Amino acid sequence: MDIFLELINAFDWQTVIRTCARIFLILVVAWISLVILRNVLHRVEMRWLKKSEVAGEPPSESAKRVDTLVRLIRQGVHLTLWIIVGLTILKELGVEIGPILAGAGILGLAVGFGAQNLVRDIISGFFFILENQVRVGDVAIINGTGGIVEEINFRTIVLRDISGVVHVFPNGTVTTLSNMTNEWSAYVFEIGVAYKESTDKVTEVMREVFVGMQKDETYGPLILEDPEIMGVDKFADSAVIIKGRIKTRPIRQWMVGREFNRRIKYAFDEKGIEIPFPHRSIYFGEASKPFAVEAMEHLEKKGREKTK
Repeated sequence: MDIFLELINAFDWQTVIRTCARIFLILVVAWISLVILRNVLHRVEMRWLKKSEVAGEPPSESAKRVDTLVRLIRQGVHLTLWIIVGLTILKELGVEIGPILAGAGILGLAVGFGAQNLVRDIISGFFFILENQVRVGDVAIINGTGGIVEEINFRTIVLRDISGVVHVFPNGTVTTLSNMTNEWSAYVFEIGVAYKESTDKVTEVMREVFVGMQKDETYGPLILEDPEIMGVDKFADSAVIIKGRIKTRPIRQWMVGREFNRRIKYAFDEKGIEIPFPHRSIYFGEASKPFAVEAMEHLEKKGREKTK
């Protein structure tokens, strides 16, 4: 018991109290800094959104881009702030931080040589966001793999394809990036009709279907402009191909396109417009003549027998 009393008496309680008070003050200042940072970032976010709105960028698109930028800035500032707070607290506890900083500098130099790819990934990721190349929620094709962008971090882009498979790409390894939902999207259609059909009539029926979709409460708001019917695009083996494009809101092109195809099928059936399909004749050589030829010969033979 006496040993514990001696240990307690040996403490300089004034120094301990002052040190605890300074550490508490440091934490309070850090908390206040975080609150101020949150408010500043919120104001910056609102300002960027207003600027994007004035520039005519769709609200959903600007919100995705600004949210991604603010999130990355917040992560970087939080990391820097807590490193500074940690070093300051260590100094208040009597830990000499000079060797720590020197060691960190040497370690950083060594890591810098071995982490060139990491630095490249971080810089590439920053410019992806700064230049508005891709955002969270976009549908993109990265290095030949398509899917929806779920995360954009300092180092990686996370993509989930239609099968639910998650693909992670280091930012520095992205060589090709195709954004399918930047500001607006489009559904490109190629519809084949029989050669006997009038292409002008087919085009007129397509326009009637478009008008019906534009008046629809569900699909009308998703279509941005009057559709482009480019006309006869090519002559295929068994069909005349008419090509066109529907401009839609981002990520809505497939929804609009499927409904358009459904309505086109019903409209063509109602108007008697034929959608052709390939025909095949099976021929087994001279030993087995094609069915049509064999049937004709059989009819001719019967005709000769009747005349006799």
